[in-house]
Amino acid sequence: MAAALAKLHRPEVDIRKPYTEIGSDDTYSGRAYDEQFITPFIGRHDLPCNPTTAFLTPALRNINTPLTAETALIGRPKGLYRDAVALLDQVYQGALSPADLLAESVRCLLLLKQANQATTAVLLQRLAANRGAVNLSSEEIVTLIEQNLKSPATSRLPVLIVAAAYRSAAARLGETAKVLHAHNAADSQTGAVGDVEITLVNEERIVTSYEMKSKRVSRLDIDQALRKIARHAPPPDNYIFITTDAIEPDVQEYARSLYRQIGIELVVLDCLAFLRHFLHLFHRLRMDFLDEYQRLLLSEPESAVRQEVKQAFLALRLAAENDE
Repeated sequence: MAAALAKLHRPEVDIRKPYTEIGSDDTYSGRAYDEQFITPFIGRHDLPCNPTTAFLTPALRNINTPLTAETALIGRPKGLYRDAVALLDQVYQGALSPADLLAESVRCLLLLKQANQATTAVLLQRLAANRGAVNLSSEEIVTLIEQNLKSPATSRLPVLIVAAAYRSAAARLGETAKVLHAHNAADSQTGAVGDVEITLVNEERIVTSYEMKSKRVSRLDIDQALRKIARHAPPPDNYIFITTDAIEPDVQEYARSLYRQIGIELVVLDCLAFLRHFLHLFHRLRMDFLDEYQRLLLSEPESAVRQEVKQAFLALRLAAENDE
């Protein structure tokens, strides 16, 4: 889309050369067109594609040669990149107009958006028909979330699990989760002390901070957290790592030993163990948690949680409730 727009705007450029680093007079900055025009257009119309520039992805980053069939683009699925380069070549050869390429790209995205919305709407309607008739047990909810976590590209889900737990129990806890930052926003940019920040209800001071890891937590991760805490005033009372990987006993002991030194508790918890304990502790709120988790999941942008993951959760919940 960025390349087609650039060719429409400046017919003299070579559509296969979206890198000014190539050095010839017929180049253009594909990233500039992507960031200035395509990204706002995608956001405005909620199109099902990554809202950040494609030119920062590994497949298209740091290239200083024309995008021809001989260019080795390393990305998955391979056929997608091969076909994209072939389309650029068709425009270069004059067999395809950039206007048609751009229009067809938008048309396909709109059709995909409509199909996704239709599928999601059907699943939500069927779930709504069950509302009040089926209450899953705490263990069934844990199994449902565990199945959802097994989908590809689900690193955002632990953030939603913790946020949904606190928000569904805010009235009982007297604590709640702050508004979540974007999944790709660095803590140094937002000033956040963690992925999920917990405050007392109607107060701003962060009392507990959660940091999510889809890998094993290391001593280095804890040391980095200490530096982050030192920059944040006032510091939280608790700093909790949530991981979906195994927990090393020596790392857990290192985190535990820091309380006597700094007066802040650091701990590493297993994601599903956290969820299981919460659901049994607040057993009467288990369906409130599930509804809040679903709401947070569906409201996440495509770049954070893919549509397939959202629909997989809805289908899994529907299957679990129908099974009941």
